[in-house]
Amino acid sequence: MADEVILLDAWNSAFGMRVRVALAEKGIKYEYKEQDLGNKSPLLLKMNPIHKKVPVLIHNGKPICESAIIVQYIDEVWNDKAPLLPSDPYEKAQARFWVDYIDKKMYDVGRRVWSSKGEELEAVKKEIIQHLKLLEGELGDKPYFGGETFGFVDIGLIGFYSWFYTYETLGNFSIEAECPKLIAWAKRCMEKESVSKSLADPHKVYEFIKGIKKMLGLE
Repeated sequence: MADEVILLDAWNSAFGMRVRVALAEKGIKYEYKEQDLGNKSPLLLKMNPIHKKVPVLIHNGKPICESAIIVQYIDEVWNDKAPLLPSDPYEKAQARFWVDYIDKKMYDVGRRVWSSKGEELEAVKKEIIQHLKLLEGELGDKPYFGGETFGFVDIGLIGFYSWFYTYETLGNFSIEAECPKLIAWAKRCMEKESVSKSLADPHKVYEFIKGIKKMLGLE
C-alpha cells in the first residue's frame, strides 16, 4: 500500500514552503490542501489542536506539526533519498541550532517590518539586517549552509526569500546591498526545481500584505 501524504498549508507560509521543498527534494507525491487561516477548517483544528497553525503533514492518517519537525520527519521516514540533515551528530546539532534561530527570529522581525512605521520601522530594519548578517556570516563562502550540498538549514531559510521583496519594499531598504552573499545563496537555491516550484511569488506575497495593511488600517 502506498503512503498517503497530505499537506495542510497556506500558499504564502514561509514555514509551509520549507515542507514543500523537503517533499520535493525527496520526490514524495502528496495531496495539497490550502487552508484559510481566517476561517480554520475542521480538519486543521483536528490535526493541530494545540497550535491550530499550518503546516501540518498527515502521513497515513497521523499528523506531524511544526515545520522544522516535519522536515526532520520527512528525512527520517524517506531515508532512501539523499539526506537533508548531516550524519555527523555535531553537524546535525549545529544545523538544528540555526533552524531554531531562524524560527525564533525571522517571522517575528519580518512581521514587524511590514506592520511598523517611523522610528519603530527604522529600529526593526536594523534588527532584521543584523539577523541576516549573522546568517550570512554562518554561510561564509560556502555554496550552501551545510557546505557543498543543499540541506536542512537552506530549507529552513529559503521560504523567507519569498518575503524579502515585501520587507524591502515596505521597509525601503535593500537586503542585497547589506547581505550580497546571502542573496547569491538564495539565487543559487532558486536554480533548484525543488525550490523554484515550491516558493510563492514574491510580488503576490507583497500584494497580500498590502491588502492586510489596508484591512488593519496600517497604511
